[in-house]
Amino acid sequence: MGILDTDRRILALAFARMADSIGNSFLIVVLPLYIASGVVSGGTFGLSTALVTGLILSAFGFFMSGVQPIAGNLSDKTGKRKAFVVAGLLILAVSNFTYSLAGSYGAMLLIRIGQGIGVAVTVPATIALVNDLSTDDTRGGSMGVFNTFRMLGFGIGPVAAGTVIYGGPYAVLGYAVTGFEAAFYIATLGALVGAILVFALVSDPDIDIDAENTADAGGEHSVAVFERDGNGVLDSVFTLGIASLFMAIGIAILAPLESIINQHLGQSATLFGIEFAAFTLGQVVTQTPVGTASDRYGRKPFILAGLVLLVPATLAQGLVATPVGMVAARFVQGIAGAMVFAPAFALAGDIARNSNAGTTLSVLTMAFGLGTAIGPLAGGWLVGFGYVVPFAFAAALATFGLVLVYTQVEETHAGESLGEDLTRVLLGRDTQPVD
Repeated sequence: MGILDTDRRILALAFARMADSIGNSFLIVVLPLYIASGVVSGGTFGLSTALVTGLILSAFGFFMSGVQPIAGNLSDKTGKRKAFVVAGLLILAVSNFTYSLAGSYGAMLLIRIGQGIGVAVTVPATIALVNDLSTDDTRGGSMGVFNTFRMLGFGIGPVAAGTVIYGGPYAVLGYAVTGFEAAFYIATLGALVGAILVFALVSDPDIDIDAENTADAGGEHSVAVFERDGNGVLDSVFTLGIASLFMAIGIAILAPLESIINQHLGQSATLFGIEFAAFTLGQVVTQTPVGTASDRYGRKPFILAGLVLLVPATLAQGLVATPVGMVAARFVQGIAGAMVFAPAFALAGDIARNSNAGTTLSVLTMAFGLGTAIGPLAGGWLVGFGYVVPFAFAAALATFGLVLVYTQVEETHAGESLGEDLTRVLLGRDTQPVD
């Protein structure tokens, strides 16, 4: 499945998420620098600058994670996924703009909470829409395309953020706009563009919500923790949620360490942005091919391979001594993440019914959001024990996630054997699956 073969509505959702992600990812680089610049004043809650930065960054993830199951459940019960996506993006736009007016740590924390709520309202409904608009044979590819554009936005943002910040002040309509203000305005514009794209180009699929609810155990929308019918102890989706949590911690643990990493590697904020974006580049080049391949060969092999690769890629970030080494480690970590992302969402989508997709898929989005909240806090605290400690901790978590997925997740889309396909290629036989 190629990008051009993707449902138009999924492409619209992907472009909308890309526009929003460009602005949102600006803040990953901008907020730590903004807090440390002296513009933000007031009490730091008795914490160090690094730890209060981690707290503000983490508030987004905590509130995003807490609200997502509720938003996903409501989108299931109402069937109005589009309304949730647009409303969430508008909340995000207001929050992003308000950063330009904030001058205290308390205000920054409240705005970050509002931003998390906006994303929480948007994400489960968006992923559920992608799932609703896909089939069992195209779900992996659809998730791959969607995540490709989403991560492309996240990659562009950090690279451009440093340039925007240090390129200011700007003269706009006779007013002087600082680099920080320009970054916040770009983030606002990204969310607004996303809302407009979804409103104009996306429609809810035709699903009889009442009939689906009746079929789904009387309309009960809940998250399973333990396996009910399979051989494992934990539910497959719940286990994938745990693995996603651990993976997200490893990805986000870098965020509050920007100044420490820059000093350790002797680099600028622009280079840090490039390193952060290298993860995204690895995601962009891998997501769609892996997602499509999971439609043909099954979901679980790719998830396991990604987690295996994630362990050394994460640990390496604490061991490299040059910016080039950090870029390479982040790029490999991005490839590993891509091998987990799309197949994991596709596997969960295989399990979810149409009317329960928001609730089921919110397990993964909630877990990843929670990981992005825990990661900065863990990084800000663990770095006090040594530069390599945060990365070693994250690598250990990834190893635990690998064991859980191997033992507890059941395949939902058994496909053709990779070995059989390779054999046919080598022998010059037909490479198409045999019905």
